[in-house]
Amino acid sequence: MKTVVITGSARGLGYNMSRFFREYNYNVVISDLNEENLIKAKEELEKYSSEGKIAYKVCNVSKIEELQELMKFAISEFEKVDIWINNAGVNQPQKAIWELSESDINTLIDVDLKGAIFGSKVAMEQMIKQGSGAIYNIEGYGSNDAHMLGLNMYGTSKRAVTYLTESLAQEAEERNTGVIVGKLSPGIMITEFTTHSLGNDKIELADKTKKVYNILGDTPQTVGKFLVDKMVTNTKNNVKINWLTNSKAFVRFMTAGFNKRNFFGEDQKLLTDENEKK
Repeated sequence: MKTVVITGSARGLGYNMSRFFREYNYNVVISDLNEENLIKAKEELEKYSSEGKIAYKVCNVSKIEELQELMKFAISEFEKVDIWINNAGVNQPQKAIWELSESDINTLIDVDLKGAIFGSKVAMEQMIKQGSGAIYNIEGYGSNDAHMLGLNMYGTSKRAVTYLTESLAQEAEERNTGVIVGKLSPGIMITEFTTHSLGNDKIELADKTKKVYNILGDTPQTVGKFLVDKMVTNTKNNVKINWLTNSKAFVRFMTAGFNKRNFFGEDQKLLTDENEKK
């Protein structure tokens, strides 16, 4: 039976990927900073029928020793890790670069970039020993060089994560490690990540931003299923699993007048419930 480890998986995309890996009978190791959230997530995940088991461990991805302990925990529970996903991340306050505090900048770089670097290093070291495995990093706004006020440091981190992942994939192949490395591009998801900065403070999104999010956004249930379906069958190195393709975005804009969606109004819960049934 195969095993997946997902960082930042007590809620949002990480939680939903865990849910759909359950459908493929994977053992799932979830991790996050908050143990209460992890316990709740584990209880919810156990409601989905699966032959695989669920384990959880608190982990701060900005500290490599905690990621090493997460890997040791996963190996002790399930002997092998087949897929490792560096999913943990935080959004930033909608401020210009010079308006961000030193603490804000450190947190964004530590979690969004160093977390992926450290996680990739820890996963690669174990998978080389195994002779197999797959590592996936999450792309985000800025990965394609897009720019927006209020996403400067987040975008900087995500642009670096793309370079990191492509470099790691090349090195893994050149060294004949037996490990494949890929990128997950989930597009725009309407979660607490979108509406809160640094995991806590609420972001007041501009009306024009909400309009774009309503056109292009999706729930983490929809995106999580798509990404997991692709990962469990992928055997290629340096792959990009992309949910919101250019053609899909084009269709969304062209049909926006007919397909009214409002993730930020009273029907937000209806949209979530509807996707839960898929």
